[in-house]
Amino acid sequence: MRLGRLSGALPLVLMTVLIVAVGAYATVRQDAFLTSYNLNNLLLLTMPLALVSLGQTCALLVGGFDVSVAALMTFCVVVASYTMSFETSGWALLPGGLVVIAVGLATGIVNAVLICVLKLPSIIATLGTFSILKGASLLLRDHPEGAISSDVIDGLTKSVSLVPIAFIAVVVLAVLADAWLYRTRTGLAVRAVGLDETSSRRLGMATGRMVFLAFVVCSVMASLAGLYLAAQVQIGSPLVDISFSLESIACAVLGGASLAGGRGSFVGALLAALFLSLIDNVLPLFHQPTEYAEVTIGVLILLALVLYQSPELLARFRTSRAGVGRLQAGEE
Repeated sequence: MRLGRLSGALPLVLMTVLIVAVGAYATVRQDAFLTSYNLNNLLLLTMPLALVSLGQTCALLVGGFDVSVAALMTFCVVVASYTMSFETSGWALLPGGLVVIAVGLATGIVNAVLICVLKLPSIIATLGTFSILKGASLLLRDHPEGAISSDVIDGLTKSVSLVPIAFIAVVVLAVLADAWLYRTRTGLAVRAVGLDETSSRRLGMATGRMVFLAFVVCSVMASLAGLYLAAQVQIGSPLVDISFSLESIACAVLGGASLAGGRGSFVGALLAALFLSLIDNVLPLFHQPTEYAEVTIGVLILLALVLYQSPELLARFRTSRAGVGRLQAGEE
């Protein structure tokens, strides 16, 4: 029990310590870091990655991956340039926003059918969806064009003091999602499906439905992330950053998710997204190449996998050592 609690708390503690440490160092070294403008920009920069990472955590909890989220976000940016164009304003933007979310919903259903009905491995199914969405983005916009409505940008980036309202909503969402995951029967069932789908099915759990919903939620969250990405690039570009697939998986893992399924934390994924965004925010202030961020992320993922699994490895070591001891005692 103690090892389990340590394993669950370690990602949250580690991410918090790293955020505080990097933030304190940047504050001491660069006066520009602690300005209201920069902090607001940091939180807004975190929004797309945070939203898609929360969705990716859902997929990892049931033992899957969704590598199509980056292409889906790009496609949503392109679609938004048509449905939420610069000439559109006010309530007329609502149908356009619903279209973008519907794109995410449809993509999630397609992924879920491929995985749950056709029984394709999630990484293969979503890789195919990735290619389709990437090609569709280029068909709609072969180059960046089509400005996004300024009302959309203002609405999504609205802040109270220096904190975006949307960021507050995401924090609340992550906390409630973790409470659901670890305090309700449904959350327990989802984790059980990720740990052992066959045994869960034999116990009468609706494993197929849970996996189906997990991938649908993942894609819907990616479409919401695409809306915030559109507010950042402000134009229908098919060439926006496609690293969100790997970064969202990285955030989920750094936040405590197991690649084998059955374990994760939405709050942890949010903290990891904030930390990775902090790295991207700080490096330009110190005039350092952005490539350092990729190296940092890779090193942290490897360290996280070792640290997070250390309680389990220690327990196995003690068990094997005790077994060897009993064997030696029997021989004597």
